[in-house]
Amino acid sequence: MTGAILAAGHAAVDHHGPTLLGLSAEGWVYVGLTIFFLIAIFYAKAPQMIAKALDARIATIRAQLDEAATLRAEAEAMLADAKARSAASAGDAAAIVAQAEAEAKAMLAKAEADARELVARRTKMAEDKIAAAGRSALADVRAVAAQAAANAAGAIIADQHGANADRALVDRTIAGLSRPN
Repeated sequence: MTGAILAAGHAAVDHHGPTLLGLSAEGWVYVGLTIFFLIAIFYAKAPQMIAKALDARIATIRAQLDEAATLRAEAEAMLADAKARSAASAGDAAAIVAQAEAEAKAMLAKAEADARELVARRTKMAEDKIAAAGRSALADVRAVAAQAAANAAGAIIADQHGANADRALVDRTIAGLSRPN
C-alpha cells in the first residue's frame, strides 16, 4: 500500500514522535529558544536602548522647541522694531511733508513779494524814463524855441538896426567898459 500512495504522487509522512499543534519536540525546542533569546534581549538591552532612543528623541524635540521659541522671540523683536521704525518713518514723513509745505508757502510768499517789488521797480523805471523823455522833449522844444527866438530877434535887429545904429551901440558899449562899475 505504501507503494500505491507513492505511485499516486503523495509523499509519505513519517512521524517519529508525538506532535503538539503541528510541531514536533524539535520544533518546540526552537520556539522555546527563540522566546528565551527574545526575553533575554528584551530584559537585558532592549529597555535601555528604547529608553536611550526615547531620551534622544525627547532631547531633540526639546532643542527644536527651544530653537523655535528663540526664533519666535527674535521674530517678535524684529516685528516690534519694524513697527517702531515704521511709526517713526511715518512721523518723520509727516514732519517732512509739513516742513515742505511750510517752505513752499514761504517761497510762494517771497515770490509774490519779489514780483510786487519787481513790478514796482519796473513801474518806477518806466515812470523815470517817461519823465526823462518828457524833460528831454521839453529841453529840445525849448532849444528849438530859443533858436527860433534868436533867429527872429536877429532878423528883427538886422531889420531895425543898420550899420550906423550898430556903430553907436558899439561906441556906447566901449565907452561903458572904461568906467568902473
